[in-house]
Amino acid sequence: MKSIIETQNLILKPLVPSSLHQLFENNDKQKIVSVLGCDEEEYKRFEFMHINGMETYNQSLYFFLLLDKETQKPIGECGYHTWNTTHHRAELFYKLKEEKFKRKGLMTEALKEVLAFGFSKMKLHRISAMVAPWNKASIKLLEKYNFRQEGLCKEDYWYRGKYEDSACYALLKKEWQANR
Repeated sequence: MKSIIETQNLILKPLVPSSLHQLFENNDKQKIVSVLGCDEEEYKRFEFMHINGMETYNQSLYFFLLLDKETQKPIGECGYHTWNTTHHRAELFYKLKEEKFKRKGLMTEALKEVLAFGFSKMKLHRISAMVAPWNKASIKLLEKYNFRQEGLCKEDYWYRGKYEDSACYALLKKEWQANR
């Protein structure tokens, strides 16, 4: 199922548990940082995932490194964590590494392909996304793809030294198909 996706401005390079383990087992830290385009904090996150595992009998993750097509350098990530293979659902996440890549339509471009991949290749029935209620740009992006807010999870995640709420958004496969 691993496949590289190309858009007008991006290359979406898949990263799954097996490829992350292989990367850590066969390369030194400098090479890993180069391939992932990560800083020290992100390196530690990936290393933790490698050491402690990223999947159980029915849960995994599948995400893409977003590479700038021109420079081939990683500029972000987009994909799925908490992928429940039994119930055909996953939680979407996305981020761009630097401010200079934001507000250029890059995540809109990536998300179109990541949603198609999730519903078509991963056979997802439901994709959810948790977003801070104050993150208007992220909410606008989700609404562009017809995600609907389903509720609010109080003090759902730890961010900058305090618990923050998460607005829960979701999109069903039939809704995605109807609006393609």
